[in-house]
Amino acid sequence: MNPASAAPILPGQWLGMLGGGQLGRMFCFAAQSMGYKVCVLDPDPRCPAGAVADRLIVADYRDETALAELAALCPAVSTEFENVPAQSLDFLAQSTTVSPAGRCVAIAQDRVAEKRFIESCGVPVAPHLVIESTDALNAIGDAAIETVLPGILKTARMGYDGKGQVRVNTPAEARAAYAEMGGVACVLEKRLALAYEVSVLSARGANGAVATYPLAQNVHIDGILATTTVPAPDAAPALADAARAAAATIASQMDYVGVLCVEFFILKDGSLIANEMAPRPHNSGHYTIDACAASQFEQQVRAMARLPLGETRQHSPAVMLNVLGDVWFDGDAKDQPRAPAWDEVAALPSARLHLYGKEEARVGRKMGHITFAGASLDEARKACVAAAASLNIALED
Repeated sequence: MNPASAAPILPGQWLGMLGGGQLGRMFCFAAQSMGYKVCVLDPDPRCPAGAVADRLIVADYRDETALAELAALCPAVSTEFENVPAQSLDFLAQSTTVSPAGRCVAIAQDRVAEKRFIESCGVPVAPHLVIESTDALNAIGDAAIETVLPGILKTARMGYDGKGQVRVNTPAEARAAYAEMGGVACVLEKRLALAYEVSVLSARGANGAVATYPLAQNVHIDGILATTTVPAPDAAPALADAARAAAATIASQMDYVGVLCVEFFILKDGSLIANEMAPRPHNSGHYTIDACAASQFEQQVRAMARLPLGETRQHSPAVMLNVLGDVWFDGDAKDQPRAPAWDEVAALPSARLHLYGKEEARVGRKMGHITFAGASLDEARKACVAAAASLNIALED
């Protein structure tokens, strides 16, 4: 079936979601508000999305019997995270519409393939070396390694939120870190002089239409997104336009259908470098629920259902604050969890609290987020600072 020429999937029908985490949960809310029924497939019977979905199939992502059941029920299926097996998406595509396609997810699952693809789109990436085996590393001389130092050694697959990454400063450290990673395929990427980090969220329909959201400016702490501010306060309009154009080019060149996030580094010299992409809605796009005409999750629904894309207009300046499981503890994960000061957060007029329905709080675990949609960016920032103080959340390293 050619998705571009197929009839739209109208409200009242089923949509399928691989993955039952918080992104799947927020997808359910958006799809159900538009009149769809949602079936989620996840190995965890207590997953956050399963608690709100119309139907939950508890199965491994490679279980072909369960995948066939999902495909038979749902005329369209999407995924909420990039580490779902691309082969499972290909299997589903034999009998239903899948967006994004398995080949797109496969690119985002592999840092080597990802960097090569982004470069093929004419978008610059950081200087790097590909290390595919111990023998390959042994064949690389120290002089070549020095060209990408100081650097970060990253596993090519299964890395997220700073996991699977080691900072290295010398060839000896790089070789030792690679040995610690077990000889898997890696990318050794040069650490650049960063001014700040941004991301572009885009949606692309089966008909090729692309809609991009305003440029978002992100702050990470310990490899995990801490805050997102939109519109990006430090980016000149020309830079924001260039980033949005680059993200749209990547989506179009990949023939992508769905929501795609591309993260960029802005260097101190003002240049733009693509870091990585996520083939799904993104943490830095959660503000769209409260601050934009159509949220990233509504766009995900629209794209997979072959409906026209929604408007990406931002109606309120916004700051998004991630809420980790740390706020349930007084500095010691062994302490008994305590109730965070949600009443103090609720007292802030611009605050919109989103908790993900996870039954157990753990240090470092994403438990929710708060969007501050203010009349001005200054108002939103002040509210974010106040909420962070109430919840004992550090806003800087």
